[in-house]
Amino acid sequence: MRWLPKPSDVSLTGALAAELRDLPGFRKSETAAQILAQLLLARGISTAEQAARFLTPSLDHLHSPYDMLGMTAAVERLEAAIERKEDILIYGDYDADGTTAIVVLKTAIELLGGTADFHVPHRIRDGYGMKDDVIESAAAAGVHLIISVDTGIRAFAAAETAHRLGIDLIVTDHHLPGPQGVPHALAVLNPNQAGCPYPTKDLCGAGVAFKLAQALLEKAGRERLLPSFLKIVAIGTIADSVPLTGENRVFAKLGLAGLRNPVNVGLKALFEVAKLEGSRPLTATDIGFRVAPRINAAGRMDIAGSVIELFATKDPARAREIAGRLDILNAERQDAERKILASIEQRFEQEPALLDTYCIVVDGEGWHRGVIGITATRIVERHNRPTLVISHEDGVAHGSGRSIPAFHLLNAIESCAELFTRHGGHAHACGFGLPSERVPELRQRLDAYARGCLTEADFVPTLEFETDLPLEEVTPEFFQLLQRLEPFGVGNPEPVFVDHNVKVNYPPRIIKEKHISLKLASSINGGRPLKAMGWRMAERAEQAQLLAGDELDIAFTLTHNDHPDFGGLELVLRDFRKSKIEDALPTSIPA
Repeated sequence: MRWLPKPSDVSLTGALAAELRDLPGFRKSETAAQILAQLLLARGISTAEQAARFLTPSLDHLHSPYDMLGMTAAVERLEAAIERKEDILIYGDYDADGTTAIVVLKTAIELLGGTADFHVPHRIRDGYGMKDDVIESAAAAGVHLIISVDTGIRAFAAAETAHRLGIDLIVTDHHLPGPQGVPHALAVLNPNQAGCPYPTKDLCGAGVAFKLAQALLEKAGRERLLPSFLKIVAIGTIADSVPLTGENRVFAKLGLAGLRNPVNVGLKALFEVAKLEGSRPLTATDIGFRVAPRINAAGRMDIAGSVIELFATKDPARAREIAGRLDILNAERQDAERKILASIEQRFEQEPALLDTYCIVVDGEGWHRGVIGITATRIVERHNRPTLVISHEDGVAHGSGRSIPAFHLLNAIESCAELFTRHGGHAHACGFGLPSERVPELRQRLDAYARGCLTEADFVPTLEFETDLPLEEVTPEFFQLLQRLEPFGVGNPEPVFVDHNVKVNYPPRIIKEKHISLKLASSINGGRPLKAMGWRMAERAEQAQLLAGDELDIAFTLTHNDHPDFGGLELVLRDFRKSKIEDALPTSIPA
């Protein structure tokens, strides 16, 4: 793995650091101000005013919903439907983003006196996207208004069906429109559609749904309710891995603060099974790795409608029952994922040429379609190549793909669009279907396309770090400063630091046969040793034969262990290597 320092400008860093020290309440050391300035500059923040907005997001930083193309028409039609007590159908998606989007919009409509039912497709039986039969059933039931959330931007046939049946359709989505433009609908809310001036282009589906809810609530004089909505919007935003910058940062930061003390009985039950109950502040990692997988498990393994019921119920016993079911489904999802991964790795051993392709396309018969997307993510993590995982069922290939930063996945599959019966997605992820006999051609064409875009260097894992940080500078006060940058995620990565010639105080302790625990201290200035955790590094530590007294170069992040007996400030190792004295202060550490 290559360690690459993020570029920095000493003069810009010094100027911003001086401005930061003038901010109210900022009484930090000069070193801390310099590091914070460097971190902010790396995130595109160059003035004290921008820094203040970034470090202290507020509701005042939300954009006007009416900056989004189509908002006026959507609000007027929804207001009329609420006033006339029309039955409204919300048509969603089965993942965490789609289900939280339904919760947001359904709750807002009902708070304003309206009636809203919802439909979430079954991932296996129905597949992704809006279907004619659902719209026809809604028309037969007397529905005259359908609102899509987190889906619909390519639903041209469904939009025509709605128009033919006299149903007004409002599309709210965040996925990229296709080359044909957008469907014919009463209104289309999508910041990525042509001609939309909305400044935040990377909202998730729940974020777009929230903008519609925000417009409705503000027009009704109920804007004081907006903070409670941000709790759910934060879950959808973090779960969908959109950049946590701009308005998304407002959603995530304020929403996480509200989630510290949830009122909703469904949220309480979900946090209980995720072992997040307590008073400590929640992080984006808590949501991304403990809450979102349990919500997603409903759509992957069963029926996602139970998630909407979880957040709607007032009965604590029923909430605990649903949350417990989600926990079981998540365990089943993990088991299915392990089995597919084992099958894929066996396939790689039998056909090593698959790993030589610039875009991996791997397929199997009857793999659970609910987990092939997350399986593709695992393959990308292991092999650092764009990957499509395909499940064959009755002659139909259902696929999901994930990518690396250098490869725009949607553009890649658009290059052979005629092979698919359906496809969609964005730069980093895609979903599709095609006849099974076309998979070999798909593999060949994507490999050829990728070879025109990528080089071997794009497959070498890299670790970007912010700056050198001597261990003696790692203090509780410095950690508190870093916490002001949270929540971390896409677009605002957790800061990674590097120190050199760090001494191992004790031999590493192996934990659960996978992880290591170390005590590290500066070999130059000594000082208090710090605990360091190396997750999934047990095998590497054994290969390196680490001993007390060894000196390491380490790349690390910082965290705080809240255990009452042995908690405190900790390092989390991202990588390590034995030090070479002659290379004590490299700017880049080769693999």
